[in-house]
Amino acid sequence: MNNVRTVSDTKRSFYSLHTRPINTIYRRVVEELMVEMHLLSVNADFSYNSIYALGVVTTFDRFMEGYQPEQDLTSIFNALCQSIEQDPQRYRQDAARLQALAQSLPVQELIAWMSQTTPLDQDADLQAQLQAIAQSSAPNANAESSHFKYSRLFAIGLFSLLELADSELVKDDQQRSEALKAITDGLNLSADKLSKDLELYRSNLDKMAQALIVMEDMLLAERKKRDQRQQQSKTPATPPSNNE
Repeated sequence: MNNVRTVSDTKRSFYSLHTRPINTIYRRVVEELMVEMHLLSVNADFSYNSIYALGVVTTFDRFMEGYQPEQDLTSIFNALCQSIEQDPQRYRQDAARLQALAQSLPVQELIAWMSQTTPLDQDADLQAQLQAIAQSSAPNANAESSHFKYSRLFAIGLFSLLELADSELVKDDQQRSEALKAITDGLNLSADKLSKDLELYRSNLDKMAQALIVMEDMLLAERKKRDQRQQQSKTPATPPSNNE
């Protein structure tokens, strides 16, 4: 008997947990992230790791920026995680731990650590996760013992670590490419695949920012029209002239 959850099951669970309507422009973001997390959660090769968690948190926070009402964000994020039977606090806590770590290290040390050339003692758990990823992704890895599934969200987690350590480095095409190449080589990942996923991520962030500007302009225009109508309704009608 096949008891694997379907996308429909996950969506049903999400909307039973977060019952308030989601603003139109953000609904697609939420549902695409939900489907992506669902497909990974039911993949036999997937196992949770803190870099993936950072990718999920970063994606949610960046794409949901400006959402109103802001107090709904916690409910939406919690429902996303709970709908795939995961603990949202674990995601947030692991992401916060990595964010603090990245901000405390010189970027070159972070790159050397993630590329497995210089072990560091700051986070033994992350060190073990990186080693497991490198071993699972190696060409001669035992498929039966492999428990790492590369994903776009994992790539975003790696990128976020670099961005937090040195925001200027990631803006420089050459430095960014060299850093990502060193990391992917050390972890036995495809540099080409990761670069394409990150290009799409950055492009979608730009599109989202543009869409929010357009939406804000439309709201302002509608507000002005509404104000004008209200002013016109308050202005008394001009009495007819005696000459008429």
